[in-house]
Amino acid sequence: MILQQQFFVITGGPGAGKTTLLNALASRGYKTVPEVARQIIRQQVLKNGTALPWKDRLLYAQLLLAASVDSYKTTAEAHIRQPEPFVFFDRGIPDSIGYLHLTQIRVEQALYEEAKNYRYNRMVFILPPWKAIYQKDAERKQDWEEAAATYYTLKETYEQSGYRIIDVPAGTIDSRVAFVLKEVRTVPFQ
Repeated sequence: MILQQQFFVITGGPGAGKTTLLNALASRGYKTVPEVARQIIRQQVLKNGTALPWKDRLLYAQLLLAASVDSYKTTAEAHIRQPEPFVFFDRGIPDSIGYLHLTQIRVEQALYEEAKNYRYNRMVFILPPWKAIYQKDAERKQDWEEAAATYYTLKETYEQSGYRIIDVPAGTIDSRVAFVLKEVRTVPFQ
């Protein structure tokens, strides 16, 4: 098992403000790791592939898992060379499990093993659904109900994976950044 105490996941349903929060953290000098799901969707659309949430959900989930593990490993290797006090991930490996639960696709045992092998800090930030800011876009096709269901599924998935969930309250981007930074500064690192 690889455990990176300085790695924090920021997750939640689509359209809850995760990327905006991560961009704000990055603009303040913190290391952030982008969401791999959007990268996969863009690549699949460009090559007219089928590994998309609205076409082949299982293949999409498999690519999502592989890309998430690769992102974790690459970030961990870079962290050895140049340690950062905090690294914030836009979603984590357990999001792949949550996606499969949400779409009612059986989760292979190997996926649970990957989630056990590559661990983030036990504190995971989740952004609850926020209807006032929710919007669909070219890569976000879920309706409001699916976005809200994603939040609850991810919350349960991370809890079952042994993480402690911290809900990030709705508010200005500055208040959300301040909330996250206050919480991570309470973590005792060894």
